[in-house]
Amino acid sequence: MATDPVEPNRVYLATGMYTNEWDPYNGAILRSDDYGETWESTALPFKVGGNMPGRGIGERLQIDPQDNSVLYYGAEEGEGLWRSTDYGATWSQVQSFPNVGDFVPEPDSDNSYLRSNLGVLWTAFAADSSASGPTQTLFTAVADTDNILYRSDDAGSTWQPVDGAPKGFLPHQGLIDPENNDLYLATSDTAGPYDGADGEVWRYSISHGTWTEITPQDRPTGTDFGFAGLALDRTNPGTVMVTSQIHWWPDNLIFRSTDRGGTWDPLWDFRTDPQTGEQTINTRYTQSIDGVPWLTFGSEPTAPGPGVQPSPRVGWMMESLQINPFNPDEAMYGTGATIFRTENLLDWDDGERIHLESAAFGIEETAIQDLVAPAGDVELVSAMLDLGGFVHDDVSVVPQSFSGPYFGGGTSVDAAGLDQTVLVRAGTDGSGQQLAAVSRDQGDTWHSGATIAGAHGPGTVTVNADGDVVVWAPDGATPVRSEDDGATWQAVNSLPAGSRVESDRMDGSLLYAYGDGEFYYSTDSGETFTAANRNGVPAASQLPSSGNIRFGAVPGAAGELWFAGGKADEDTTYGLWHSTDHGQTWAPAPGFDEADAVGYGKAAPGSSEPTIFVVGEHDGVRGVFRSTTGGSAWNRINDDQNQWGWIGAAVEGDPDVFGRVYVGTNGRGIIMGNSE
Repeated sequence: MATDPVEPNRVYLATGMYTNEWDPYNGAILRSDDYGETWESTALPFKVGGNMPGRGIGERLQIDPQDNSVLYYGAEEGEGLWRSTDYGATWSQVQSFPNVGDFVPEPDSDNSYLRSNLGVLWTAFAADSSASGPTQTLFTAVADTDNILYRSDDAGSTWQPVDGAPKGFLPHQGLIDPENNDLYLATSDTAGPYDGADGEVWRYSISHGTWTEITPQDRPTGTDFGFAGLALDRTNPGTVMVTSQIHWWPDNLIFRSTDRGGTWDPLWDFRTDPQTGEQTINTRYTQSIDGVPWLTFGSEPTAPGPGVQPSPRVGWMMESLQINPFNPDEAMYGTGATIFRTENLLDWDDGERIHLESAAFGIEETAIQDLVAPAGDVELVSAMLDLGGFVHDDVSVVPQSFSGPYFGGGTSVDAAGLDQTVLVRAGTDGSGQQLAAVSRDQGDTWHSGATIAGAHGPGTVTVNADGDVVVWAPDGATPVRSEDDGATWQAVNSLPAGSRVESDRMDGSLLYAYGDGEFYYSTDSGETFTAANRNGVPAASQLPSSGNIRFGAVPGAAGELWFAGGKADEDTTYGLWHSTDHGQTWAPAPGFDEADAVGYGKAAPGSSEPTIFVVGEHDGVRGVFRSTTGGSAWNRINDDQNQWGWIGAAVEGDPDVFGRVYVGTNGRGIIMGNSE
């Protein structure tokens, strides 16, 4: 994102997810001249890797502060440096720029994600170099550890490597102090954001063409690390701050200097008593997460100390650090989980502690895998990658994450249809084990089940309508069944490994599964499953054989199901189907060209039919659709301005509030909608 320093109504976005074969789409530059109310888009002839290695480096998209009609974009994968001279409407490659970059995180990897070329990284403008027109002197950084920085003194017409530039590292961030005419660099040995074992900080005098290394020397734990976040105090020239890119144990570091990097003060360090040898920790900060308790990741709050990893942490993956240019007391930085803010930064210089507090409420970047909305006091239960998931007693309040066990990544949740105090979930715990867990008190406490040999992913889990049988289908292992909350498991050999399992909402003896292109049902509470077949016609022949598959039983109607799935492939079925005989036969839902997820909510006033919600494409229009008539008629309930990227993993209605729907996104958390 780039915000215009001249006309603040103008804002720009470079958009795209991946540059390798996973993502078939090229990127785009979006532009708005009304503070983001409306947008126009210009397609780029190459991909943009918003989620690729090195995604914290930059910013790649920059606006010339002396001529704000001019923008630069540093592209990946050998596409070079690009420029627009008409406020981002059209773009062309800067042919004179000499280096497209060559740094690849792991050249010999079998994973194309790790073989990506980071390319051109960022541009900085020496804004005092010309009286009018575009900035004449500018610097552009490249992912080439032998030639990291190029300079132009004719507004980008010609370029030369900067003499004496440091070698061996990637320039993660670069900022110019116009008062002292200095360029600062924060460098690391890796692309990040998860690693970085060495790095340096440099100051370059633009006027004299000289370099000075100003790397902070404080290493509290004796280990090296790279540098990433970089900030300047625009009201106090010479004041600079940097962050360690990654310092996993015990915590990340922030350094502050008020003398152009001549000396540095760390946010925390260890002190050793010369008489006793006792080690203590000296912190320049206090921290609170009252409004965001999940930042302890399921653990009890722990204060910093020698040999202790604090909870919450200062952060990690801290590639972005900013000091408010109009208020030097305020600073913010991003972490792998949230944004922290201080509003008393200047106290640091007086030897006092600054206070850190989460500034991100309701905007956490999470990839939702599953949702269930039980009737009663609990409004929603979520499963998500990275954070595991939550029991949302009140969707307006930020909760603590799952604990006992804590999941580093959750994939599946369910509630018993007739006893919704019983909840189950599946995920990966902090040690990498695949687990299923059961709660019989609406998520207040959990019982962790035994592990399953051969499981390499948590898969899906379900609990039957009565709440006394759990069926778990972890990835890579035969599905299993338990009548003692997972203390012991029995193999369900009639289901293939990797099946997706669900339960009937009304009949405890009925369970369902889909695996290897077949739909299965059980009439004995999951002891055995049978491939659906009536009159010699397999149910699977009516359903997709592959692709994203989601299905679920209708509340209040035993044996009734809706099935969404498939993929956009001429050889694969894709759509929405309905069954009223526990999956033995299926009827396609007219109008659905594609469907990815299905869920249920409270019936409309005067109706006995649960509301059905579907993510899919109906009559050629993509969106979230709702039926209050048992599927005989459908209405789209989102619009073109609210689509949220990929939302095919989970959709769920609220059983207690008519018209309320929860939509799981792949990176934008849970979207809640209310409609009459």
